[in-house]
Amino acid sequence: MPKLIRLYITNVCTGFGLSAIFVGALLWFNVANLWGLISGSDVAVLAVFMLWFMNGIVFAGVQFALAVMNLAEKDDNPRGGTPIAAEFTPARVVAQAKPRR
Repeated sequence: MPKLIRLYITNVCTGFGLSAIFVGALLWFNVANLWGLISGSDVAVLAVFMLWFMNGIVFAGVQFALAVMNLAEKDDNPRGGTPIAAEFTPARVVAQAKPRR
C-alpha cells in the first residue's frame, strides 16, 4: 500500500476514534442535557451515530491536515525578506505652512 494512503487511513481512524471519545464525553458529562434528549428519544441510536459520524469527519480532516503539515521539511537556511537596518537615522524634512486667506 502506498505510504500516503496508509497515512490517510491511519489518520482517519485516529480522527474517528477521537470522535468516539468526544461523543462519549459529551454524553457522560450530559452537556446541554444531551443524554436526557437522546435517552428519551425513539431514534437514539441514529442520533448517537450521526453525532459520532459528523464529528468524526471533522476530527479526521483536522488530524490528516496536521499530519500533512508535519511532513514539511524544516529549512535551516536563513529566510529571505528585508534585512534589518543596523541603525536608524532621522531624515530632516522641511515643513512649511501655507498662509491662510
